[in-house]
Amino acid sequence: MKMVKSLLLGSAAGLLAMSGAQAADLPVKAKAVEYVRICSLYGAGFWYIPGTDTCMKIGGYLRVDVLANTNADDTGNTSGAGAANNRFTNGYTWRSREDLNLDTRTATEYGVVRTYWDATFSWTTDSYAGNPAAPGSTVYSPIGGGAVAGVAGANVSPAQAPNNANAGAVANGTVGIYYAFIQFAGFTIGKAISQFSAPWTNYPGNNYDGLVGGGGTVTGVNQFTYTYEFGNGVSGTLSAQDQVAYYQAGVNNITAGGFGASDYAGTIAPDLVAMLRVDQAWGLFQASVAAHDNHAAYYGGTELTGHPNDKWGFAGQLALSIKNIPTGPGDTLNVQGVYTQGATRYNIQDLAASAGANTIYSGTNVAGAYQSIGFGIAPDTVFAPGLQQQLVETWGMRGGFTHNWSPFWNTSVYGAYAEVRYNAVSKGLICGAGVFAAATVTTCNPDYNIGQLGIITRWTPVKNLTFSADFTYTHLDQKMAGLVTNGSAAIAKPTTLYELKDQDTVLLLLRAQRNF
Repeated sequence: MKMVKSLLLGSAAGLLAMSGAQAADLPVKAKAVEYVRICSLYGAGFWYIPGTDTCMKIGGYLRVDVLANTNADDTGNTSGAGAANNRFTNGYTWRSREDLNLDTRTATEYGVVRTYWDATFSWTTDSYAGNPAAPGSTVYSPIGGGAVAGVAGANVSPAQAPNNANAGAVANGTVGIYYAFIQFAGFTIGKAISQFSAPWTNYPGNNYDGLVGGGGTVTGVNQFTYTYEFGNGVSGTLSAQDQVAYYQAGVNNITAGGFGASDYAGTIAPDLVAMLRVDQAWGLFQASVAAHDNHAAYYGGTELTGHPNDKWGFAGQLALSIKNIPTGPGDTLNVQGVYTQGATRYNIQDLAASAGANTIYSGTNVAGAYQSIGFGIAPDTVFAPGLQQQLVETWGMRGGFTHNWSPFWNTSVYGAYAEVRYNAVSKGLICGAGVFAAATVTTCNPDYNIGQLGIITRWTPVKNLTFSADFTYTHLDQKMAGLVTNGSAAIAKPTTLYELKDQDTVLLLLRAQRNF
């Protein structure tokens, strides 16, 4: 009896425990899930960030480039190892790049508040150069090694080195912040394309980055900008933008002839830009002007040596785009022209920097010369101890015509041209001493012209996937004559006599790109 009682009590306790466990396992009513909603206010691809009234779009591209006969992607082969035309010149340069951008927009009582951010992640073939510490050996990815082939006076800003050949990036992997700006009530604040540039920046029909003949900064420049919409497609813009990263071509201090060395002081004034644009169904017209302060440091190594006064330069540009011309549906013609004094980067733009620091080698038939060389150096100003800055004058133009053969194929023909001119004082400083004053130099004239011509064909088999081949020819028309002493250990050029003559280069870019 006692045993039966124990069994009954144990069974009852077990049933109670099971009932409690089942009650505890009953589901609790969950909060409603807030699914992502489509935002149709600003076009395709936008969606509401959950819990907010802000719309966001994620975009970008994946791009693979293979280039022939150059050490850079794709800024040209007119300086450094790419222009040496020897065993340091790359037969190919390879880059893989991922671009990611975030675009957010929020409607407010003051209008739309927009933020935009764009970054790239790249892996690029780099260059070998001679090792000065151990002649007969080489180093990979030298920091600035041979960038101007031993010619003093060619100025490449730190920001341009990653664009040219990832100089100093031993692992060859680079991260770039192209755009990071806020737009609100007509203001643009942050890193965006310069308001001076045409809407196509330096690409009137090409993939090639290094066209001269107008503004650039396709990778953005810090700015504070206000744009007023007059209506009917007419707008006006005033802007102050940072000059340091992309708009300093050099203030060259010439102490012993030649092209000297750049001698910048700290920042003092941003560049000032004004732009008027007419955007219509037929196309677009734009007029831009810019003022650029050249702020040099000291004549010598200390404050006691004195300094030249600041010298303001300027630039003016006209741009025209004509759409749907009679040659076919969607065909486009883009042209622009520019004039500068003391503001060279508004013509020979940041990604064409090597076109403002040309040092190209090739063969020669002249007895007594080892090889030939062509110089084309374009700073903003030149000066010397006791003398004020002398503005360098340039003018240029670029254009491109795009014809659509079908919805899947198109071809663009493009070209560019620039002239660089020094005044009499500048020529006296460059030619009056140093290597260009030697008896073997029969004509010393630092002026030069540069012309570029190219053709590109694109195939888009499916939406947002494009394959292209872009061929570019560059001609350097320099004004020097005779023989000059030159050399660069970084690219294995011996110090000896070289014939001064015009030079030509070619390169080919093959690209595959998937946009999303």
